[in-house]
Amino acid sequence: MKQRQSRRQRNAPTISDVAREAGVSPMTVSRVINGEKNVREKTRDEVNRAIEALGYTPNRAARSLASADQIIIGLLYSNPSAAYLSELLVGGLEQASRHNIQLLVEKCDSERDAEAVAMRLVAGGVEGILIPPPLSDQPRMLNLLHSSDTPAVAIASECVRENIASVSIDDYRAACEMTRHIIALGHERIGFITGDDNQVASGRRLAGYRDALAEAGLSRGEELIAEGLFTYRSGLEAAQKLFELDSPPTAIFASNDDMAAATVAVAHRRGLDVPTDLTVCGFDDTALATTIWPELTTIHQPIIEMARAAVDLLAEKVRARRDEEELESRHQLLDFTLVRRQSDAPPPDEKRRAEQRNRSVAEKLG
Repeated sequence: MKQRQSRRQRNAPTISDVAREAGVSPMTVSRVINGEKNVREKTRDEVNRAIEALGYTPNRAARSLASADQIIIGLLYSNPSAAYLSELLVGGLEQASRHNIQLLVEKCDSERDAEAVAMRLVAGGVEGILIPPPLSDQPRMLNLLHSSDTPAVAIASECVRENIASVSIDDYRAACEMTRHIIALGHERIGFITGDDNQVASGRRLAGYRDALAEAGLSRGEELIAEGLFTYRSGLEAAQKLFELDSPPTAIFASNDDMAAATVAVAHRRGLDVPTDLTVCGFDDTALATTIWPELTTIHQPIIEMARAAVDLLAEKVRARRDEEELESRHQLLDFTLVRRQSDAPPPDEKRRAEQRNRSVAEKLG
C-alpha cells in the first residue's frame, strides 16, 4: 500500500506540468495559484482549466512562502573561483538578511542543470533569480528567464535582456588602466593571461590590454597572450607557456587573482624574484590577493558591493511586481580601483635579464 502511494506521489502533476498544459510559464501559474491580480483573465482561465484537467494540487508551503511579506530569491552559481564566490556570497547574504529576504543558493554543474534548477526554484515559490558569471553570460539562461517572465539580475555581465537588470564594472576600462600602469613602470614585453572565453568579461579585459598596448605603440604579439580559464591550475599552465618563450615577458597581467597567484608560484619555482625579476598583476582583488607573497597589485572589483546591489535591484523588481507595477530594468555600473601592492616594479636591468635567459636555456637543455 505504501509503495503504491509513493509511486502515485512521484507521478503527481507539478507546476511545470500545468505550465506546459496551459502554454504559459511556471511563474504565471504561480501567480494564478496565489491569486495575484496582474494576470489576464484569459490566461487565468487557461491555467485553471489545466489545473483541473491534470488534477494538480498546489503546494501549500510554497504558496505561503510566496504570499508572505518575506521575499524569496535564488542565486545560481557555477564559478570556478572559490575566492570570487566567497565574496559574492558574503555580499548577497549580508544584504538579504538586512531586508527580510531569504536567499536560496544553488550550485549548478552545467548550463542545462542551471536551467532546470532555475525553473524548479520558480515552481517552488522563488520570486526572482540572481545569476553571477559565467551563467550571467549564457544566452540560453538569459532567454529562459526572459521568456518565463522571471525577475532576474545578472551580475558582472553585459549580455542582458530587456527585463533583466544588471550590475557590473567597466572591465575594458579597468584592463586598459592596469596595462597603462605596467607600461608606465617601463615594461615593453607584457604578457597577458585570458579568462574563460565563455564569459564576456574575458574578452573585454583582453581588448583593454590590447588597446592600451596599441595606444603606447607597443607590439601586440599573439605569443604574449596565453589562454586561461579563471582557475589556479589554468594559470600555472599559461604562465609556464609565457616563461618558455625565447624572449619571455618582464611583466604578466592575469585576468583574475587566481591565475596571477599561480603565475607568482611558477616564477618562484623558476628562481625568479617577484617583482625584481618579474612584475605580476591580477584582477578582482579577492582575499587571495593579500594572502600570497608578495601581495598582488590588482584591479579592485567591488564583488561584495555588486552582490549587495544585485539583491537590492531584484528585491525592488519583486516588490514592484507584487504591487502590480512594472519597473524598467536598471543597469548599474560600479567603480573599480587599481590597488598597488608589492608585486610590481620597473623591469629588471639588462644584466639580470641576461641571467634569466641563460637560466631558461639551461632548463630547456635539461
